[in-house]
Amino acid sequence: MATLDADRQILPRIALLLGDCTGIGPELCARVLSDGRLSDAGRLVVVGDVRVLEQGMRDAGVSLSWHAVSSVDEIDWSRPDVPIIDLKNTDPAGLPRGAMSAESGRLTGETLADAVAMTRRGKVDAITFAPLNKAALYAGGWRFPDEHKMFAHLLEHRGYFSEMNVLDNQWMSRVTSHVSLRQALDQITSQSITDAIGLADRTMRRAGFARPRLAVAALNPHAGEGGLFGSEEIEIITPAVAAAAESGIDCRGPFPADTVYLKAFAGEYDGVVAMYHDQGQIATKLRGFNRGVTVTAGLEAVFTTPAHGTAFDIVGKGVASTGALENAVRLAAKLAGGGTVRSAM
Repeated sequence: MATLDADRQILPRIALLLGDCTGIGPELCARVLSDGRLSDAGRLVVVGDVRVLEQGMRDAGVSLSWHAVSSVDEIDWSRPDVPIIDLKNTDPAGLPRGAMSAESGRLTGETLADAVAMTRRGKVDAITFAPLNKAALYAGGWRFPDEHKMFAHLLEHRGYFSEMNVLDNQWMSRVTSHVSLRQALDQITSQSITDAIGLADRTMRRAGFARPRLAVAALNPHAGEGGLFGSEEIEIITPAVAAAAESGIDCRGPFPADTVYLKAFAGEYDGVVAMYHDQGQIATKLRGFNRGVTVTAGLEAVFTTPAHGTAFDIVGKGVASTGALENAVRLAAKLAGGGTVRSAM
């Protein structure tokens, strides 16, 4: 028993956030906490409101023992019940279920900000948050197009960062993300491509890859067909890939976007760098919608979340799948632990 307790003490401390309480996040968290299925991955502390967790327990049809603490320093990690830092800031009874709510978005943002402050003080090693709603977050006063930019702001981060998606240990990143397709075309430059390739390589090495094999997607159909369908591959993408390869990164491309994911999922590559958001997201979500994880890469803190959303259509039905949340916790532990923690990814 002493050995088990000692082993547990070295696991990373992960703040688990319940997500937007109008969605399926509380149900997902209650289900994974109720049976301790993630106890081998990390030391979990819930950050949020007990009333939201209790709503999740009702939705999931589970019960769990918990105890409130005012700070991470107070936690006795040998206790079997779940520690929760009860912010007492969100009463789910006063918020709509299965619908976008600006007030819920405001409170979700406050909870995220509290967790980020914990990472800055060195109290937790990673943050995993259940699904949130970007529109609600924005309507609630957090004026960022996504939570990743919010995190960068709160961390006072300077420099390049982006999000990546992980599915079946395949890492998918992109040069541009939450912008319109018209804006994305303007943002695809030699520098942005080089930045994206470099970030993917560094993040995957942190997750345990000795030398990640990266494929870079083309922008135009058929990779431009030798300039017939566009010149970006010739003038921008190919030189950027060559420059990254010369720096020591194992990357190749550009490959036609409609076949490059077939190569990756067949095992030829460990990851793909897409040119824009949907180019990669469609492929990965078709392959495993309920298993994928989103990682905020390039920031000093570790953030992971399920790649799916708040699923308003199934809120309260007790049928939400926990696969992506479980993978998100395990990946957070792996990134926080330098790639040494066993992962289901």
